[in-house]
Amino acid sequence: MVDGYHLTPHHTRLRHTVRAFAETEIRPHLPHLETARTVAHDLSRHIARQGWLGATIDPTYGGLGLGHLAKTLIIEELSRVCAAMGAMLQASHLGTAKIIHFGNDTQKRTWLPAIATGDCLPTIAVTEPGSGSHVLGMTTTATPDGDDYLITGTKTFVGNSHIADLHGVVARTGPGTRGLTAFLIEADRPGVHLTPHQPSMGLHGFSFGEITFDNCRIPATNRLGAEGDGLDIAYSSSVLYGRPNLTAVALGIHQAILDTTTAYATNQHRYGKPLADLPTTRHRIGAMQSRLMTARLTAYHAVHLLDSGQPCDAELINAKLINAEHAIDSARTAMEIHAAHGLHPTQSPIERYFRDTLHIAAPAGTSDIQLLRLAEHALGTTRQPWSTRFHSTAPKRRRNRGEGTPTQRAGTSATGSPAC
Repeated sequence: MVDGYHLTPHHTRLRHTVRAFAETEIRPHLPHLETARTVAHDLSRHIARQGWLGATIDPTYGGLGLGHLAKTLIIEELSRVCAAMGAMLQASHLGTAKIIHFGNDTQKRTWLPAIATGDCLPTIAVTEPGSGSHVLGMTTTATPDGDDYLITGTKTFVGNSHIADLHGVVARTGPGTRGLTAFLIEADRPGVHLTPHQPSMGLHGFSFGEITFDNCRIPATNRLGAEGDGLDIAYSSSVLYGRPNLTAVALGIHQAILDTTTAYATNQHRYGKPLADLPTTRHRIGAMQSRLMTARLTAYHAVHLLDSGQPCDAELINAKLINAEHAIDSARTAMEIHAAHGLHPTQSPIERYFRDTLHIAAPAGTSDIQLLRLAEHALGTTRQPWSTRFHSTAPKRRRNRGEGTPTQRAGTSATGSPAC
């Protein structure tokens, strides 16, 4: 560790690489993303092919094996420029988690190398229109039929729904908590139907839509883990990937909010002086800086513990809570400083940041859910931490932290989850 954020020189080089890519390869697309409000198919694939989806995939399967802190930096830097594309990458990482932790060797060798190179974008499909964050309330069924299963039901708020190649679907195979099972379903299988993309308030360019499965036949070899593992797959993916991934998106937006606001307050003049000289403005900027520093500490500390194999479920939960809430608070503060200037997207990106921050609150559990889980931690009523259970299966990071894809080695760039 070379600073209070657990960052090594490799992490710093990685941040610079991703930031340069985001500025040159993503920022020019922002006007089109905001006006078109459609799914950014080509841009998403371009980002995925940088190899960053392999951050937590073991090198045995073609990944970088760099760990969760590196993954956080990648998502953060993409989100600082475009939260929609940061959300795209984080959703793909979430879809990868289930294969890393529950896939057999054949499934890992089939899918992880393609994910690591960006040739396969995965999802995790758990949430349903009628059950929301109540995972056990799902009604999608997986019915055995010879050597196959027939999947029937609807999943909603599926991150990357319209660009994905592989859906990780949790369905009911029996009653109770052990009656949920997970499956890998190729997006082009007969019986998989996408509802047309519906633009949302923010994250323009990202898709999180609805998928219907109509007697979709899949072989039993597509089952992920054993029958009854579905709840564990949903919960562990949300805790170990969903929460820190969304934390990273919020952190990137938060940094952009502060950068934009300080530049505006410095350049705008009132009463013959920069707006930043007014005591009320300085007070608000100070509050934003304090929130960002706290948010970054919670984010990096949590994933550092995860990389170190230490129990950290509570830290991951708290990081998501703090980062989502603080980013929203700072977005509102920034709007107060910008006043009417902040209401026009052609004058300032602040209104986009405000819209985007609100998308981070619900996935992987609302703030109320996070507080409930933290209360369980305080009261000693939690189950075995997922971070402890899966440390033995965590990717083995490379000894030479400079290794990776050609892009990573050079240090330069060539250019919905359950609420548990």
